[in-house]
Amino acid sequence: MINILMVCLGNICRSPLAEGILKSKLPKTLFFVDSAGTSNYHIGELPDIRSIAIAKKYNIDITNQRGRQFVVSDFDTFDYIYVMDTSNLQNIVKLARNSDDISKVKLILKELSDFTICDVPDPYYGGDHGFQNVFELLELASNTIAHKLL
Repeated sequence: MINILMVCLGNICRSPLAEGILKSKLPKTLFFVDSAGTSNYHIGELPDIRSIAIAKKYNIDITNQRGRQFVVSDFDTFDYIYVMDTSNLQNIVKLARNSDDISKVKLILKELSDFTICDVPDPYYGGDHGFQNVFELLELASNTIAHKLL
């Protein structure tokens, strides 16, 4: 079983979408995909209703997800840790115990070799268009990840 973790700040917008999108592309018998936030703002909460809506638009149900905070033991559990932006990357790397931990952490958009941006924008304070944009970016990155892993 290969374990993959998606991480953003609050675990209600970007990382739940990334989890749902990647889960839809990988066989559940071979892969476990989860998500977490670097903050403790939304522990136990559902994803943002706009994330739920955009996922549903593409036949992906993320309503079973609940917000949780990244913990150091996630380095032991997960083989790949994809973060949504450089701020989250810095926060996760600060928690790393060694170079093996750090080697698991990667900006998700770095999977896209032809992309010039590194950060998935946080759509929380934007409108619905921001969630559509985030979905499209994560869809592209998830396609690349799935292709590499399968």
